[in-house]
Amino acid sequence: MGRWSVEVDSAACIGSGMCAGMAPDHFRLEGSTATPVSRLVEPDDVVVDAAESCPMEAILVRDSDGSKLAP
Repeated sequence: MGRWSVEVDSAACIGSGMCAGMAPDHFRLEGSTATPVSRLVEPDDVVVDAAESCPMEAILVRDSDGSKLAP
């Protein structure tokens, strides 16, 4: 199983901090927006959970084949 890609749409992100609170190993707040700690991550359900918790659906998670996992 390959690594997942994680992207945050900075134009859509409102900086709620939900992702950083749920998955601090994967997301951090920089100013008023979230950013992934790394663009490529090992598969981890907490990344999908954090993306699905985003009130603006600003986090995109894709598997190693490019298929969308969240939101």
